[in-house]
Amino acid sequence: MLKFHKVSKIYPPDIRALNEVDFEVAPGEFISIVGQSGAGKSSMLRLMTGQDKPDEGDVFIEKLSIKDLTNEDLPFLRRKIGVVYQDIKLLPKKTVFENVAFAMEVGGYEASKIEHEVPKILELVGMEGRLDSFPAELSGGEKQRVAIARALAHKPILLLADEPTGNLDSINAWEIVQLLLKINHYGTTVVLATHARELVNSIKKRVVTLEHGRVASDEQHGRYRL
Repeated sequence: MLKFHKVSKIYPPDIRALNEVDFEVAPGEFISIVGQSGAGKSSMLRLMTGQDKPDEGDVFIEKLSIKDLTNEDLPFLRRKIGVVYQDIKLLPKKTVFENVAFAMEVGGYEASKIEHEVPKILELVGMEGRLDSFPAELSGGEKQRVAIARALAHKPILLLADEPTGNLDSINAWEIVQLLLKINHYGTTVVLATHARELVNSIKKRVVTLEHGRVASDEQHGRYRL
């Protein structure tokens, strides 16, 4: 599903954000990537989405090489990947339904397909009762649920969650993690980048720890040990 092969990423003037990173993620796996600020988590996610390319080594999504991607390839890659960020960027003048529908419209889905699929996606994330609400009417946890629904709109094989609970209280944060686990249970591979120690320890799934751009540990049923 996902493979980092001796990946290094260097930013000017000479900052090694990642240094010979090696690891693989199997289809259907749930993995937490943890590390202090500056450890390389965000750089790793930018490589997964094709926003950046490795300076050394390569990243593969299935058998697609990030290093060899052209601009024409990027839409194909991004149809395979859903991304959820800490900074929830919903369209403020669109309803919950319209926010998710817009992601499908951009993906070229027909109107009939959108009308059929969006309610099902919103039901999956527990927002079936808020289809006509606007983002300003939602709580932080509800907004993040809609953001997850939008990320799932094109049925990605891989869901990347970059600090998705960073702006939430502990109750809403745990509910979002439970939702990610539910999505993973239905077969989507999930990569969670976070510094939330208690959440990681509660998940009891694989944990990859980054320190100074290197993989310091990789444990099944791991814990946040920093």
